[in-house]
Amino acid sequence: MAAIGLFQKGDNIFYAKVIDGDLYKLKGDIFGAPSFQKTPIPKKGFRTLVPVQPSKIIAVGLNYADHAAESGLEIPKTPLFWLKSPKSILPDGGKIEIPFEKHRTDYEAELAIVIGRSIRNVTPKAASRYILGYTAAQDISDRTIQNSESQWARAKSFDTFTPLGPYIETKIDPDCLTIQLFKNGQLCQNSSTAQMIFSCSELVSFISTNMTLLPGDIILTGTPSGIGSIESEDTLEVRIQGLAPLVNTVK
Repeated sequence: MAAIGLFQKGDNIFYAKVIDGDLYKLKGDIFGAPSFQKTPIPKKGFRTLVPVQPSKIIAVGLNYADHAAESGLEIPKTPLFWLKSPKSILPDGGKIEIPFEKHRTDYEAELAIVIGRSIRNVTPKAASRYILGYTAAQDISDRTIQNSESQWARAKSFDTFTPLGPYIETKIDPDCLTIQLFKNGQLCQNSSTAQMIFSCSELVSFISTNMTLLPGDIILTGTPSGIGSIESEDTLEVRIQGLAPLVNTVK
């Protein structure tokens, strides 16, 4: 594993590689050719931040056949995507806020792609060269709004609606990973990224034919079946094979 996170203590903010609870500070640019200090720093006392500040978040819908079936929707012939507000991101340990108490609001566990280089019109075969790594995410959704409108951006862009992190894993094969979500300790979603309709490379390629992707941009790759509602004081944990778990509570 090669997990990289963004950490803060006071005014000191820095990227570091995480190994056995110790931090090895980054030398250089996370999106360039990063190297790391050889002397570790104990992680205790440092706050873990969202690993990137994207210029945009691209969310992909209906990318697992079982989720399309449970939603009563047809499997798309090409990737279905929309933009989410970058201000919706929330760090590991942060609290999800439900804006409308009487609305149904759902969890959705997702694998997130972190773009590492500027891309336009890349082929699926070459797409992996432009990916920095992967991290865990959620696409929290106000289902009441989503079901009442023809576009989904508003229902999914409220502040705190994109939990993300805690670290970026740079050395992992994304095409066959177990993906799970636990709600208050109970397993609710349990699938594999092998069940994706469009692979990570295919998603990056397709989206890059429609817009330029910049370093730090996030692509949410879709959620498997098992989605469900959340309520105040729920604890949600996303576990994706090879990645650090993402844990958030509902305010």
